[in-house]
Order: sequence, then structure tokens, then C-alpha cells
Amino acid sequence: MGGIGKTTFARVVYAQMSPHFEGKSFLADIREVSNKCGLVSLQKQLLYQILPNECFNFFNVHEGNAIISRRLSSKKVLVVLDDVDNIQHLKCLVGRRDWFSLGSRIIVTTRDEHLLRSYRIDDVYKPTTLNTNDALRLFNLKAFGGDTTPEDDFNQLSRHVVHYVDGLPLALEVLGSFLCGRDIVQWRSAIERLKQDSNREILNTLRISFDGLEENEKNIFLDIACFFNGEKKDLVMKVLDGCEFFPDIGIDVLLKKSLIKVNDDNQYLWMHALLQEMGRKIVEDKCVNEPGKRCRLWKEKDVHHVLTKKTATEVIECMIIDNKRESSKMLNLSIETFSRMKKLRLLKVLCVSNCDDIKYLSNELRLLDWTGYPLRYLPPSFQPDNLVALLLPYSHIEQLWKGNRPLYKLKMINLKGSQNLIKIPDFTTASNLEVLILEGCTKLVDVHPTIGVLKSLKLLNLRDCKSLRNLPTKIGMESLETLILSGCSNLVRFPEIDRKMKHLKTLDLSGCYRVENLSENLQQAKLRSNLSSLFKVILGRRKNPMPRMLPSLLGLSSLRELKLKDCNLCEGDIPRDISSLSSLTDLDLSGNNFISIPASLTRLSKLWFLDLSNCNMCTLGEADIQGLSSLSYLYLTDVRIDDCSSLEVVASPSKVCNLVDLGFIKAINCFKLAENINALTLLKKHLKAFANSRKKFDIMMPGSEIPEWFSQQKSDSSIQIPLPKDSEWIGVACCCIFVNNDALRDDEYIGWGVSIYCRNSEEASCNGSIFRGRNPRRIDGSGWLVGKRFNQPIMKDHLFLRYWSRDKLYPFSLEDKYGHCETNNLWAIDCLDEKCDEFEVSFSNPNDEDSAKVKKCGARIVYEKDLEEIKELQ
Repeated sequence: MGGIGKTTFARVVYAQMSPHFEGKSFLADIREVSNKCGLVSLQKQLLYQILPNECFNFFNVHEGNAIISRRLSSKKVLVVLDDVDNIQHLKCLVGRRDWFSLGSRIIVTTRDEHLLRSYRIDDVYKPTTLNTNDALRLFNLKAFGGDTTPEDDFNQLSRHVVHYVDGLPLALEVLGSFLCGRDIVQWRSAIERLKQDSNREILNTLRISFDGLEENEKNIFLDIACFFNGEKKDLVMKVLDGCEFFPDIGIDVLLKKSLIKVNDDNQYLWMHALLQEMGRKIVEDKCVNEPGKRCRLWKEKDVHHVLTKKTATEVIECMIIDNKRESSKMLNLSIETFSRMKKLRLLKVLCVSNCDDIKYLSNELRLLDWTGYPLRYLPPSFQPDNLVALLLPYSHIEQLWKGNRPLYKLKMINLKGSQNLIKIPDFTTASNLEVLILEGCTKLVDVHPTIGVLKSLKLLNLRDCKSLRNLPTKIGMESLETLILSGCSNLVRFPEIDRKMKHLKTLDLSGCYRVENLSENLQQAKLRSNLSSLFKVILGRRKNPMPRMLPSLLGLSSLRELKLKDCNLCEGDIPRDISSLSSLTDLDLSGNNFISIPASLTRLSKLWFLDLSNCNMCTLGEADIQGLSSLSYLYLTDVRIDDCSSLEVVASPSKVCNLVDLGFIKAINCFKLAENINALTLLKKHLKAFANSRKKFDIMMPGSEIPEWFSQQKSDSSIQIPLPKDSEWIGVACCCIFVNNDALRDDEYIGWGVSIYCRNSEEASCNGSIFRGRNPRRIDGSGWLVGKRFNQPIMKDHLFLRYWSRDKLYPFSLEDKYGHCETNNLWAIDCLDEKCDEFEVSFSNPNDEDSAKVKKCGARIVYEKDLEEIKELQ
């Protein structure tokens, strides 16, 4: 049932439980979001909420499944899936139990109990409507601002309302907000209307609040119900303002009346499904039998009827055109499709469409949102006087229109991926334009010089405009916050920046390797203090020697991330003042020409991520990093040296940094390194330095033999190890040989994972409960993706080594938690009646056809005496 409080319950539980988990995610309104944006967007949202500092780039649910299961398998997480109505939501977002670590909790809200039962959810809670006392408290909270009624006259009327809505929380909240501040006469009138609704349906109950709105507020409510539910608040506010609905006041009224909500960060508008249903029913009731006479059209069948039967009228103000029922077929539109829609102000075309020409578009349009617009121009008769947002991504447009047009209300243009665009308009009249997105317009050679004086522009995105050669000589966009020029590989000159541009926060110049005057113009702009929080100069590969492009870094003390990938840099190209970046945590130097680590990096005291992939490194030795070794807050948890084929030496871990919890040396295709030092030597170096302080450590590098040191070996992808009965062991080390499952396939990516399980080799009994080891319990695990997509093709054998400390595998005291149970020398985990005397390490992912092939694996229980036998390796 809707409106009963499922989401509210889930949010309260989420808020109370989330501090006890390593990661957390609340995916709200999944039914609506999946219909609009697809499951891939939800998978990315899940990953981003749990791993906020990482970027995930995948395009189908199967890749998403693989990444979720690998990246979250070692994390104890709390995930809430709100308003699920399809079993695919569960399969693609939470999959199986082994996608997450032990102790994780998944909470699902849905109106379909059968869906939960069919997916074998452990426990089902059925919320009920509120009892009379609780319902009265909620209603009074909204109607009077407290849980007690101020006057006896209102007390009886309050009880009438509670009775008629039968304790439904949403209705109590909406009606309470509606009656708040009204006199006794208005109360009685509202209640009399409730009595007249003999069927007492909830939609009729909620209708009372709608009827109490002003005309502009009603229009805003209906626009959100039919078009903008779940959309970005900023866009909706701009469009509604262009419609002269005064949304600053109207949205506030709807919020206070509990008719709409905003999400936690105030970015998105949201309307409850029941209220949306009510709003849409109000529109449909205007003309039940002929949709062409309704003001708003959103249902696919109604729109199809209007377009094919040609029954459109001037009444139509808003329309969404989609073709989900036959998505493989192209929608054909005629030249006269929109000719009768003189008052059309909102138009969305969400499907692939075709037409030879369009004669007319309404001059009343405020929003034109047409993905894949099929024509070279907009209709010549179209006057965009009222246009607020022009969204034509991936269109066939060559030029919007010829000559000047009045653009005073225009605030947003998005022509992303319009590969035929050769000219953009004169922006002289676009004084209120705030967003201009021309990303991927690959035929665009230059832009109109008036772009440089757009005083209100906040975002200019010209990413991957690969033919772009010229920008205005000088730009003075006073409000500009983000300038993206990455991938403009033919751009020669960076414009002179007016000193009035004080708001610029993000500058992205990735791949602009022809620009020659960047440093000079940035220095003149005096932008450093403003760029300190989000500054990104991501320089592309230079083909020819040229003056250093990176400007002075002094003053960037708040900078956290610096990417200098593929810049053709040598040690001397890194400015000495990089050491002033006292907050730097991420440094990407991959794809450059460093023989050793630049000396200027040795004072970066908070650095925890360093990428040296494909740098042709010869050494990564103690002399190179001696300045790093004395710093207590230096973290190199992920040292990447992939494809450094010349690298021969890697320093001892104890000389590098004070690593905590997790370390990872990843040296894919570093074949010279493998000739000079094997993976076991690196592992022993780590054990000598960190065996008693580190919970987990990984090494990945070329190798084709399991070292004999691993006492148990098996030509398989998994191996069992008896759990020692003594207390001297300190951890578990394991190893495997892997390669691409089928070298001839040349996969874009391959993946594999490693997990450790506890299990019983014999029957065990505790408190009368007997179980066998057929169902091992997963303790920890993780997975990886490598391959061509990540510039890491693996065509030869590689070794993967993992060390788990006892603390990682054994996180609590058995004596304290299981004192009453016979647990001596047996593993106990998660519940009182399960014990273990054997580990199982598995290196395969049997449900993933793109997994790497594991040829052989080995394992060893590590003891204190092993550390004594490990000599300091030079």
C-alpha cells in the first residue's frame, strides 16, 4: 500500500544503523528512477555512495554487476532499496549475498510482498496504518505544530479527520498541512466534503489540499506530477519561472503543504506516487475520452493516439513523446505534427524519431528537450523569445538558426554529441545564459566571439571538440565557475582571462597538448586562490618538445587531486613548488618518462595514491624515496607501476611509508622487475615490515610458478587449509597464477576475485545445533578488473599474492563472546552455533564468463617463527 510510511521507516532505520557500517547507500524511488534513467545509473549511484572517491565508467548492467560484486565484496555495508517493483532491481543492485561482506544488511521497501518472497528475503515486515492515538499525534503535529490540540472544538474535528483517512500517514500529513492556520469554519467545510466522498478513496482525500492552492501553485503541482517528478530542482525552477508561475513562492507553498519534497542535498524535487497519481487523474478527468483536449500529455498510448489520429488541439501545453512499447522502431513524425499546438510550452522527445521536416514549433516553448533531433535546423518560423532550456543532445543539427534571435530568457543549451554542428549562434541577446554544453561537437572549428562576454555563464563545456582551433582572444565571463576544454586537441591558443573572472573553480585542459601560452595567461589571471579547492589541470600527451605548461602551484594548499597523465614529462618538468601542496592525496603521473621518482615529491606528507603506470621506470628504490620515509602521514595504499617494463628495483616497504590496513603493489607487465625480484621476495619484505600491524596486503606482477614457500599447492582455483590448533599463527598467505581465460578473445576486460571462507571438515555441535561444512561462510574477499579497457592487457602469466593477518580473519575474542560454548581450537563466526576448523581460499568467480583463468594456487599459514627466518632482503 502506498503512503503507509515504508520509506519513512527505512530512512529512520538507515540513519540509526549507518554509523556501524563501512559503507552505506540509500537508493530512493527506484521504480521511478529506473524507468527514467535505467538500472546502470542506479548501479553507479550505489557504488558512488559507498566509494565516493572513485569513478566508475561502465555502460551495461552486466559490467555493473561484476564491479559491484568485486569492489564491495570485502565491505560491510548497509544498503536500502526504496520502492522496488521488479525483481531485476534486486538482481542488478544487490545480486547475491556474497556480493557483500559478512555483517552487511540489505533493506528493501516494496508494495509487492510476493517479490520479496520470490527472492528469498530473510525477514518481511508489514507496516500497518497508525492506531488512533498515533494518527492523532501525527495529524496534530502538522495541523498545530505539536502533538496536542489547543482547543476542544478542534479536538473533535481532528478525530473526524483521523477516522476518515483510516490512519494513513501520508493523508494525515497532507491534510494536517492543508488545515494548518485555518479557522473552525474552514475545518468544518473540509470535513463535510470528506463525509460526502462515500467511497473515501485516498485520492479524493488528498484532492482537498490541491483544491486549496492558488492557480499558479496548481500549475506547478501538475507540471511536477506529469513531467518533473525526480528532476533536478534547478532546471525545474528555471523552466517554471519562464512560464511565469513564480516558483520561488509556489515551490515553497507545496513543500510546506507536504505535497512535494526535496532530497537531502536539495538537488531534486520529489512527489509521492499517490500524489502524482492524484495530479495525473485531475488532468485526465478534464477530458476522459479525447486526450487531444487535455492540457498535459505523458502517457505513451495517449500521445500515440493524438499524433496518429491528428486530434491535437490548442489546449495542449505539455507533451512527452516516447516509444517504449516498440523501442526498436523509429517514430515517424509528419511536417504538421506540432502545427495545432499553439500553446505548447514543454516538449520532451525521448525516443529515436524521424521526419523530413517540421514546419512549426510553438513560440510559447520554454523547454525543448529532444534527444537525437533529426533535422539540420530548427524551423525558420520558430522564435525562441520564451525559450529557457534548449536540450538537443546527440542531434543532427548543423546550425540552430540563421541570423540573430531574441534569447533573453535562455538559460541553458545542451548540444552534447551533436557531431554535425558547424556553427553556434550569436549570443549577443543571451545575457542570462548560465550553461552551455558543446561536448563532443567534433566538427565545430570556432565559436562566436560573443561567447566570451556572457556575464551570467557558469558552465562552459567544450570537451572533445577535436576540430576546435580558436576561442575568443579574451574571455570575461564574470560568473564562470567551470571551464572544460579537455580533448580539444587542435586548440592552439588559450584565451586571455579577464581579471574579473573571480569565480572560476574548475579548469580541465586534458589533451590540449598544442596550447602554448597556458602558463602565461593563467599567471596573469591571478586565479590561484580561487582554484585551490577544485583545481584540475589534466594535461594531455605532448607530441613535440615545448615550454612547460604547468603554472606555478604556490597558493594551492587545499588542492587534493592532481592528474598529470600522459604529459611526456621528465623529472625536471615537475615544478619544485609541488611540495607546497600540503593537502595533496592523489597524484597521477602515469604515462610519463620518469626514470625514478622526482625528488620534488618527497615532501608530500599526505599523499596516499600514487600512479606511476607506464612510466618506463628503472628503479623505485630507497634513495628515490628517502624523503618520504620519515613522514608519519604518508600513505601509498595503491602504488601502481603497471607497464613500467624497464623497472628493475622496488624499495623495501619499511623504507617507503607507514601503510595501514590495506596495501597493494600492482605491477602488471613489469617484466624486468620480475627478473630482478620475485613476488615472494616482495611479500617477505612486507611481512618483515608489517606482519603485526597490517590487516591485508596484495602483490600483482608477472610470474609463472608458485613459490615452494607455499606449503600447500593445488592445480585448481581453490584450496583448503586446516586451521591450526595452536595460537602461534599470525596470518594466512595465498598465491595463484592467472592469465586471460582465452588469449585469442582479446577481451576488453577480464576479472577475478579472491575470497576466504571458514568451514567445517567434520560435524560439530553447539547448543544442540548440528551443521556440516557443505556451506562455508565467507569471511573476506575482493576482486579486480584488468585488461585493454584499463590499458592493462594481460597476455602472459601473472602472479597474485595476498596476505591476511589473523586480526583481519579473527575480529573478536572467542572467550568473551562464546564462553558458554565448546569453541576451543575451533573457528566461530557471526552466530553461536557455527564453528570452523578449516579455511578455504578461492580465486575464481564461477558466475562470470569473463573471469581470468587460474592455473594453480597455493597457501600457507604464517607463524611468528617465519618472521624470524626472514632475513632483511637487500
